[in-house]
Amino acid sequence: MKADLLKPGDDIRIISPSRSMSIIAEEQIRLAQERLEAMGLTVSYAKNCMETDDFFSSSIQARIDDLHEAFLDSSVKGILTTIGGYNCNQLLRSLNYSIIASNPKRLCGYSDITALSNAVFAKTGLISYSGPHFSTFAIKYGNDYTVDYFKRMLMENQSIRIQPAEYWSDDAWFLDQENRSFQTNNGPYIINEGQAEGTLIGGNLCTLNLLQGTSYMPSLKDAIVFIEDDYESQPVTFDRDLQSLIHQPGFEDVKGLVIGRFQHSSNMTRNLLAKIISSKAELANIPVIGDLDFGHTSPMFTFPIGGRAIIAANGKDLSLTISE
Repeated sequence: MKADLLKPGDDIRIISPSRSMSIIAEEQIRLAQERLEAMGLTVSYAKNCMETDDFFSSSIQARIDDLHEAFLDSSVKGILTTIGGYNCNQLLRSLNYSIIASNPKRLCGYSDITALSNAVFAKTGLISYSGPHFSTFAIKYGNDYTVDYFKRMLMENQSIRIQPAEYWSDDAWFLDQENRSFQTNNGPYIINEGQAEGTLIGGNLCTLNLLQGTSYMPSLKDAIVFIEDDYESQPVTFDRDLQSLIHQPGFEDVKGLVIGRFQHSSNMTRNLLAKIISSKAELANIPVIGDLDFGHTSPMFTFPIGGRAIIAANGKDLSLTISE
């Protein structure tokens, strides 16, 4: 199940199912709203999106109310999360999934929102999107790639062959917009060769793993699994988190693995990642590709959780195509 495409004039609701918008600078809120309005969208804000507590979030009930209201409001066509965090999985048991299924909207966010997006797909079959937060649209420079893929995925009906960004950044843009550090993008690379097509699931690995053993975990049957992690994930923790995913019932039916770019402070290298992948016998016969433009570096492409992915990785030829 997929919601209608967003189009100019549509209202996109900003919600904070993880951390509160109160941690975002007013100037950045303004910039993000202006960027969305430049696409022709109208921006509205959930009534509790600025509430905050000791965990820089708001109560479970406040967040549930905002999410239900966004789906129930017929004037709202899309839902964009403010930012990530640590506690989005608190909401899963309290959500009314029949409200979501009966009022499909295009929901987008990444990082901690992985728990919500994959749970929604598992419970309702509704495709949601791993892509920029509302706060991501406040990036002044080097953000055109992110905006372009967001528009192509949420506002256009097409399959997309993913192309690498020209450059990427892992700097604290939210602290200093004018003095940025960009690097040439060497593009994705093949770790294991092969071809595969399947249902796209995943997102942030350590957050996806929070769903293990629950009814909120999507089926791994015929899946192409997208995973990434942030600076808190070192090679040893990425290794064990990946192993935990591999131990899930049905992993033997996974068709391919796509890995997003690591942040510098994760200390992951291509050599270390290759050793981790080669140590997993379960991955030996499926295609695995790395250094894709999604995760906690910038820019990023948007991909559909519950959509389709096709990998072709042979020799020097590598392609990744996604569609709803």
